[in-house]
Amino acid sequence: MYAKFPEGAAQRTDPLAAAEVVYDAVVVGGGISGALIALRLSNAGKRVLLLEAGPAEDLTLRGYEGYLNRFYSAIGKDNQAPYPVVPNAPMPRGSDARRITPGAPDASAYIVQNGPFATDTTYTRVLGGTTMHWEGKTLRMLPEDFRMRTLYGEGADWPLTYEDLAPYYNEAEREIGVSADVEDQAYLGITFDEGYVFPMKGLPLSYLDRTVAKDLDGMPVALDGEQRELRVRPFPQGRNGIPNPAYDGGKGYVPRGAVSAYQVEVGERCQGNDNCVPICPVQAKYNAGKTLALALQSGRVDLVAQAVAHKVHVDERTRRVTEIEYRHYDRPDSPGFNTVRARGRLFVLAANAVENPRLMLASGLHGSSGMMGRNFMDHAYLLAWGLLPEVAGTFRGTICTGGIADLRGGRFRSRQAAFTIDIHNDGWGWARGAPMTDLIGLVDSGGRYGESLRQALVDKVSRQLQLAFMVEVPANPSNRITVSPDFTDKLGNMRPVLTYDIPEYTMRGVAYARQLSKRIFARLGAEDHTVYNPNFWGYAVHDGEGYELRGGNHLAGTHVMGRDPSASVVDADQKCWDYENLYMVGGGSMPTVGTSNVTLTVAALCLRSVRAMLAQLDSETAPIDISADRHHAASLSGEVSR
Repeated sequence: MYAKFPEGAAQRTDPLAAAEVVYDAVVVGGGISGALIALRLSNAGKRVLLLEAGPAEDLTLRGYEGYLNRFYSAIGKDNQAPYPVVPNAPMPRGSDARRITPGAPDASAYIVQNGPFATDTTYTRVLGGTTMHWEGKTLRMLPEDFRMRTLYGEGADWPLTYEDLAPYYNEAEREIGVSADVEDQAYLGITFDEGYVFPMKGLPLSYLDRTVAKDLDGMPVALDGEQRELRVRPFPQGRNGIPNPAYDGGKGYVPRGAVSAYQVEVGERCQGNDNCVPICPVQAKYNAGKTLALALQSGRVDLVAQAVAHKVHVDERTRRVTEIEYRHYDRPDSPGFNTVRARGRLFVLAANAVENPRLMLASGLHGSSGMMGRNFMDHAYLLAWGLLPEVAGTFRGTICTGGIADLRGGRFRSRQAAFTIDIHNDGWGWARGAPMTDLIGLVDSGGRYGESLRQALVDKVSRQLQLAFMVEVPANPSNRITVSPDFTDKLGNMRPVLTYDIPEYTMRGVAYARQLSKRIFARLGAEDHTVYNPNFWGYAVHDGEGYELRGGNHLAGTHVMGRDPSASVVDADQKCWDYENLYMVGGGSMPTVGTSNVTLTVAALCLRSVRAMLAQLDSETAPIDISADRHHAASLSGEVSR
């Protein structure tokens, strides 16, 4: 739940006061990674400084409601619509994506797209990070996702196994408050501890899911000699359902956020709002602010918002980070800022797979392996849309409650990418802007109005089915984040430059997915309305066929973990090989992205890394000598730049 903080900035820390403190840990980023680490470290008695680039409007209920009001009044309802436009901490938007001319980077948006493929992937720079607009699906990775090189000769192996991460998946599911039933999630090698139940009971499939399942369940498919039967199954959800009384050996689960309709302001049960992306109107969906609120209540976590990390300072002699220099702006639209240095014993970069390497590269820290910023990954989404022969209850329920997961793994992955199929409850919204585009068409082209318009709109929209194929993209060193002094933001920070392409391995999976969508529509008796526009910014051609591809906002790679320092950036604890007291955490550490949304795995990795951080802090009992930099840090803390 959101803590009932006093309105205003009572929980924020003055940056000048923070500059005088040597913290146990300095954490950059107030999303789920930073919030979890700050909470666990503070619970262990450590003092933490959390630096957040965006404003901290959502520290209060009033601030959260301000986000809702901004969303309701916005003309465009994209993922960033609820959140303020902050020139000093800009966010990428899906509408930024454009066709790229080879050799001519597109610098018109925050992320400079260098091609050859354009992407609309986004992330949110406010407290809570991208969990403020995430879809809320919390699938575990498959055991085979951790051994892709060994099993299929593709991508890289993790320095961890599924079994290594399983206890932390349990812990992450508790922190998020996942609603699911084990019997629906135990497939393709995913195992659970004996007697394990999720914190909350699984949310039901939507009416649309059940309509599809009625005719689809049992559909046979063959892929590279393997026979499968498709089944619509519920996805685990990071949103409040019914607390499971059998959880924790019968102790039950108490969610962070109410499950009663009488306590709407702190997060009731999921109401099935279709606009839960980009913001849940009743806080039923988990966001990292719920974790951060507890961390701030500890009294051992100081928060400096509107603090954009500028440079990581290191002592090459000791191989340690000494300070993080950041630029603190007073107002979102103010050109002025203070330059401040944050000092600590341990430093954690917990922004995301774009901002973490951007900061390191902007600091001149390219890494001894040469892998900093490389191996950028995201899921490639292929959409297919059809019109069902009967009313199917489209637009009832959250964005996605169920789908098809039977082709997430198997021997075919030695040749082509795997995928998950989402059944979207928002009709053709993502693909073609439904229902607004349907309304415009019925009025402008059909001449409908009054009762005729209402009936025609209901008939069309309520029969829409959109399938979203979430296709894996393997790590490729050529897909990367870089920086250039030619591209800076309002504070003079170098912006991320993204070089990205979709490999043939993924395109083979895309082509198979499109053919499968045609078979599914035929089985359901649905009219296939899928048409891909060659002028679409994400248009890609494979074997003479064109497809529209979109990003998934599932950022991974760029500081991948491994066993070999010469081929990776961080170790299995997400500690940087090059610097003894620097951790780079989050999706950027993942060697493969697999076929699951990344947030649950990111949370599990961070919860595992906290153990290593605490062990290191407790073992380094001797004070670290940083007195030589103290006077310089104090003098910089009052410096004003324009």
